[in-house]
Amino acid sequence: MAKRLITAEDLYRFQVPSGAAISPDGKHVILTLQRVEKKTEKKFSNLWVVPVEGGQPHQFTFGEQSDNHPVWSPDGSQIAFLSNRQNKDKPPALFLIPFNGGEARPLAQIDGEIGEIIWSPDGKKILCTVRKLDQEVLERQKNPDLKNISTPARHYNRLFYKLDGYGYLPHERWHLWVIDAASGKPTQISDHPVWDENFPDWSPDGKWIAFISNHSDDPDSNPDLDDIFIMPAHGGEARRLETPPGNKSSLRVSPDSKWLAYYGQEGIGEGFKNIGLWVIPTDGSQPPKNLTEAFDLNVSAWTINDIGGAVTNPPLWSADSQALYFPVTIHGSSILMKIQVDGSGLETIVGEGGVFHTQTINRAATRIAGLYGSFSDPGQVMIVDLTSHQQRILTRFNREILDKVDLGEIEEVWFKGPDNNDLQGWILKPPQFDPNKKYPSIMEIHGGPLTQYGKLFMHEFYYLAAQGFVVYFCNPRGGRGYGEQHAAAIHGNWGDRDYADLMAWADYMAQKPYIDTGRMGVTGGSYGGYMTVWIIGHTERFRAAVTQRCVSNFISMWGSSDFNWVFQRELNDKPPFEALEYYWQRSPIAHIGNAKTPTLVIHNEMDLRCPIEQGEQVYVALKRLGVDTEMVRFPEEFHGLSRGGRTDRRIIRLNHIARWFKKYLLDDSQPH
Repeated sequence: MAKRLITAEDLYRFQVPSGAAISPDGKHVILTLQRVEKKTEKKFSNLWVVPVEGGQPHQFTFGEQSDNHPVWSPDGSQIAFLSNRQNKDKPPALFLIPFNGGEARPLAQIDGEIGEIIWSPDGKKILCTVRKLDQEVLERQKNPDLKNISTPARHYNRLFYKLDGYGYLPHERWHLWVIDAASGKPTQISDHPVWDENFPDWSPDGKWIAFISNHSDDPDSNPDLDDIFIMPAHGGEARRLETPPGNKSSLRVSPDSKWLAYYGQEGIGEGFKNIGLWVIPTDGSQPPKNLTEAFDLNVSAWTINDIGGAVTNPPLWSADSQALYFPVTIHGSSILMKIQVDGSGLETIVGEGGVFHTQTINRAATRIAGLYGSFSDPGQVMIVDLTSHQQRILTRFNREILDKVDLGEIEEVWFKGPDNNDLQGWILKPPQFDPNKKYPSIMEIHGGPLTQYGKLFMHEFYYLAAQGFVVYFCNPRGGRGYGEQHAAAIHGNWGDRDYADLMAWADYMAQKPYIDTGRMGVTGGSYGGYMTVWIIGHTERFRAAVTQRCVSNFISMWGSSDFNWVFQRELNDKPPFEALEYYWQRSPIAHIGNAKTPTLVIHNEMDLRCPIEQGEQVYVALKRLGVDTEMVRFPEEFHGLSRGGRTDRRIIRLNHIARWFKKYLLDDSQPH
């Protein structure tokens, strides 16, 4: 039977797995599976269980709610998870459910958001990060006359007061709470009006807790001054371990209590540096050591896609505390590596070819489970046997859709950049591709820029290929996966080497006999939107463009983005009032007067990362220049509409992109 083409409406049909966690005995994996109800546009998620040693995956919780973040108790008898099943209008609450059968029960009544969930080693307590609701919010919730009336005003005295994907931040900070697993009694064990505590972990004997916090006088002005602390499990004075300045995350205590492992960068304002895997003795007797520094590796699983997302879980300890397992982004793949605690014996456990993420390990450290995605599959549960080195896929989520769809074929290529630098790219050819025909093409540019395109399912790419376009994408300098020098190449200088690399990529494609050089298009979002606007201001080689949620003006973006003043670090770390001309020259809007390329501007009205005025400036400028342009605005949507926004809006977005490129790349009546 002939396969059909993928459609924009297929977004309603995909189920998205996340949060996979292996049981302590290594015999089961629990995860969250999200679905979309088309009639209401609501997204629901329930827990599923996947047997490791045989048997079919089966649904574990039921109902039209969101069940997320499942965590096994140490003995495997219970699962803690977050759910909004009792009250859809409040933050998800903590629930416990017996693994062998029984109803879920709410564990603690906390007026606030719960972040991380970590069982104590004896299974009697649960450590959580909690951000309480502001008192004024609680008062409004309890007053029926005020409940449905919008907030009269927001009053802030801190620098960072909003976050894309969340909205306006509360005044409360993230703190540590311990909840009794039997009674549900919660106890707050840390509190400070300015400091947040994150990434906590228990000591194996349950007597102390380690966490990461920024204890500077003003963390918003000094975001790189994270430190590691150890304090008694019941609360009290915390002991700081000496570590170099830099962002830190994903703290984990070794089974023998002697070491702390974490991910971190060293330095202030140098986000291009590789994220490393670090260890430090818990007694502070030695300075921390970056185990991966000598190998030029970036410790992360993040690879761009639009069905689900690659999650970077904390490092995993071997049972004897002598080795660590951790993810690395490399050459468009996210692999799993192992290294000894002394920095020797680096080896690859799950190699290149796809994206392995959300890794978890069983108690005996003999099995690792995670999610594995590839060009042809958004993600399945994979089990890795550390004894036999066997890797097995245990699920078939979404295969009933994908097995019936012709996605086209992807070709991987390496080519030379303008400075004789090696670059990696991929060419997606339309279904039923004919090498003797000439095809219109679309170059996709990723956001970030500190991330990578790679070997992970991108519905958008396949949808555009199904419309008859050759879709091609690469990882120019400025991104991850090719060493620190590659990532650092555009630091303080967006629009230079990255632009040259992208033009070399377009030149490479133009040499292909099946590419119609008069029908080449370009698009990208966020930083990719920046590059799209930069391109139309510097060349006329593309016949049409679509810029999405772009950065266009660094001057007006300073302080208005949720990243606030920190964006100045992309511009040699000076504010615009000290380097106005430099900001202007690095802004695509400064060069928009040269633009002649018909350009569709897509932006989201609640985008707090790249505020919508960035897209509005481009739209108005093109209108005044007489360049064919339109603007499509999505109400209520944050920066990440293309990945996690309301499904009907995601479909409308795709249809507008396809419509614009069809108009200029397929319609012969349009002028060249």
